[in-house]
Amino acid sequence: MRERARALAESGGVAQALAAGRLPAQATLTLSEGLVLGLLRQGVRTFFAIFGHGSTDLGNVLRVYAEEGQVSVIHCRNEVEMAHAATAHAWVYGETPAVVTSIGPGALQAMAGSLAAASNGIGVYHIYGDETTRGEGYNMQQVPKPEQGMFGRITALMGQSYTLHTPEALRECLRRGTACTHHPYKAGPFYILLPINTQPQQAELNLATLPGRLDVPRMAPAGGSGVFERAGELLAKAERPVIKAGGGTRGAPGAIRRLAEHLGAAVVLSPGSTGVLPDAHPQNMHVGGSKGSISGNFAMEEADLVIFAGSRGVCQADCSGVGYPNARAVININGDLDDVSHYANTICLPGDVGAVAERLIAATERAERPEWLAACAAKKAEWTAFKQSRLSAPPLHDATFGRDCLTQPAAIGAVARFAKAHDAIKFFDAGDVQANGFQIVEDDAPGETFTETGASYMGFAVSALMGAAGARDPKYAIAFTGDGSFMMNPQVLIDAVEHGVRGMIALFDNRRMAAITGLQYAQYGVEFATNDSVAVDYVKMAAAVAGVKALYGGHSLKDLEAALQQAHAHDGLSLVHIPVYNGRDPISEMGAYGSWNVGNWVDDVQSRYLQQNI
Repeated sequence: MRERARALAESGGVAQALAAGRLPAQATLTLSEGLVLGLLRQGVRTFFAIFGHGSTDLGNVLRVYAEEGQVSVIHCRNEVEMAHAATAHAWVYGETPAVVTSIGPGALQAMAGSLAAASNGIGVYHIYGDETTRGEGYNMQQVPKPEQGMFGRITALMGQSYTLHTPEALRECLRRGTACTHHPYKAGPFYILLPINTQPQQAELNLATLPGRLDVPRMAPAGGSGVFERAGELLAKAERPVIKAGGGTRGAPGAIRRLAEHLGAAVVLSPGSTGVLPDAHPQNMHVGGSKGSISGNFAMEEADLVIFAGSRGVCQADCSGVGYPNARAVININGDLDDVSHYANTICLPGDVGAVAERLIAATERAERPEWLAACAAKKAEWTAFKQSRLSAPPLHDATFGRDCLTQPAAIGAVARFAKAHDAIKFFDAGDVQANGFQIVEDDAPGETFTETGASYMGFAVSALMGAAGARDPKYAIAFTGDGSFMMNPQVLIDAVEHGVRGMIALFDNRRMAAITGLQYAQYGVEFATNDSVAVDYVKMAAAVAGVKALYGGHSLKDLEAALQQAHAHDGLSLVHIPVYNGRDPISEMGAYGSWNVGNWVDDVQSRYLQQNI
């Protein structure tokens, strides 16, 4: 085993070692080693792991390959945390990692964390040490039920799953794995169930036929079908077209910008697509949806034609289906057949977002729509002025803290400006911090902000800092988190120090679940069971971990900016505690501008949905 690992190190990889004859095409080795070699051939070199009794053999193989410099093993303290870290690693750096744990509580937690990868289309391998195949009796941590393959069935509900019941199945397992994790339009987690007793089993494998990383050409509808002509006819009749740029446009910002300028269309962003158009671009109407913005929701409400691009039609993104009351038709660009056909009265343009957008540009006449874009520009100016009033709001007296505190928009705005000035990427946690955050950020390119709105998973942002572990060129990142989200995964304080992560936690503390408090007031006029009566000194808590720089953010922008400078100067993980106001003063929030099919709004939203044309 060590000789094979060393051959890879000296040759430059699996394919090179095979080509040079340093690695025999056919070799007798354990399933565990075959799996590691197969994953290495697909570019998987970083393993986030919590080893258990179900992964001792795999762990031993990883030890040898790590000692020879072929893999990085990042041991963690919580399975949800490492699932998020792996998701962030793939999302930010474009490198597919693997998560390793055993079945039982560990696998259930890792699988729960994988919801973030599934919801955001991020490919990650999850490898769970499974019960033995011999049926000698209950295996510890298996589902205590007399049925076969229970954990494989559970994981198959979340995504795609394969049980390596025999070593000879490895090739098919990895073929399916790369088709899932490297899917060009809708990647996701792939779960490998690795039985305890098949891991050390010896078998003869043909290493030359283990599949590499899936690589397929970009696709667009074939010519001659007339579909682009029909799309052109719709566009020629439209007076107020809008492009809804979903998360699938992150990989094609140039094409979306060219399409918008060619069609004279306004562009409305999703929370996960900020930066697809530069913030100041005159056709960028900012985020639209249930939270949305003045300008983004105006463009949605007035549009007579919607061009959906890389969008899943999530409830908050399209106001539970009622966000486009004046739209008469849809042009949908998406690689997924379910998503491309989601709306009624749709011309479907399936394929790669960028390739299809370029074909649509070539097949249509350039259009000028000055009146429509002028109306949108006026609303954008209104939103810009409104946003500035919120970002410059003075501290307000907070009853919980008993003193003046920064408002959350003002504090988030200050940290976002600091991140931009220092070329730091931004991770946003779920809740009020996330909702205010995607309304505030002013991104000029995809990849400046990563907001996990797919699953809205509390604890994602702080765990995502760990995604830099194992990266060849780690980026400085700031996690924007609330007090509730931070306490979901505080073990990042230890793990980040252990693995030399450099980054910052900006902890906005309002002692409550403010997003739900606000929803309760909006719907029922009273809050219930969303506040917190327990004071926590997060600075002392973080400072108790050797290597963490913990600072008080103060109660003014000047104090906060000084704390951010000190935190950024630290060569490691830092935490800045920022008490923020929570109350009924409207200047303390960015507001909501759309509809949502929840609570006592249901009857109204559902009745309006019946009136929609799309």
